[in-house]
Amino acid sequence: MRRRSLLSGLGALAAATPTLARDGARPNAGRLELPIPPPMARGSVAMAIAPGTWWENPDQEAEQLRRRFAEAGWRLIVSPGIQGRWRWFSESDGDRLKRLQQAMADPAVAAVVSVAGGWGSARLLERGWRPPPRPRWLVGFSDASALLLAQTAAGIGGAVHGGLGGDAQQWNRLTRLLRGEAVDPLRGQGWRGGRAEGPLVVTNLTVATSLIGTPWFPRLSGRVLVLEDVGEEPYRVDRMLTQWRTSGVLRGIAGVALGRFRWKRDDILPGDLSMEEVLRDRLGDLGVPLVGELPVGHGQPNWALPLGRLARLDGDQGTLDLL
Repeated sequence: MRRRSLLSGLGALAAATPTLARDGARPNAGRLELPIPPPMARGSVAMAIAPGTWWENPDQEAEQLRRRFAEAGWRLIVSPGIQGRWRWFSESDGDRLKRLQQAMADPAVAAVVSVAGGWGSARLLERGWRPPPRPRWLVGFSDASALLLAQTAAGIGGAVHGGLGGDAQQWNRLTRLLRGEAVDPLRGQGWRGGRAEGPLVVTNLTVATSLIGTPWFPRLSGRVLVLEDVGEEPYRVDRMLTQWRTSGVLRGIAGVALGRFRWKRDDILPGDLSMEEVLRDRLGDLGVPLVGELPVGHGQPNWALPLGRLARLDGDQGTLDLL
């Protein structure tokens, strides 16, 4: 995951196979579902942060975001600090950490939203950031996946993998999730059949790989895992997924779904494995349902998905549905 390609702005040994229920679905893991924050209501306040790299076009995009939140009946506060630039980051580690802590601790703020990607969120974990003691909406993807995973690993709901840009349909799905409303299932391609139910863990592959072995990597047993990435050639994805397999983190997983994997085809030789071949090879023998080509991740559309929410993955129909 190359740093500059991730500026989001607006625009294990093979796992053990869980026992199947009589109807072919994997056992309901609802007991693992995380509690969610109160739905955002009219007048709710959201705080914009840049936990990693700077915001590319802060003036123009901030006004667009304010209007979008206002049309939803909410108010967006944009801290002046996130419009700065310090080395690779919007601010120093200490200043970014302070703004994130303040936003997450403010009882008047219903949601904290990440407006930029790049690199830097994991440095805030190292500096001592801890998730809030109660469920809090935290929206982002790409580099912000580090924060989403840390909140989920702490057993606190409200992390949502999704972007603030996209068309009206993409924005509508995110607002419905934040209001506690139902959303449509996502449809991809069934690569391995069967059905599985479990709480969602949704993340960028590179970011999550960097957290393996840390306190911020959530346990995956009984979960439905959704992965996506950008800027990584197939051989690099192969290398990362091999680490997931040999480290044991996939043991007991309920199902796997794959969002968008995009990269520049500048380091591929004739006869190399394609991206789909790598994904099928590294994930197709886990004995669980596998769905590819979900509209999730870098690019459009990037449909929002909530971490910790109970979902059903159908490898025969190629669908992912929140329960």
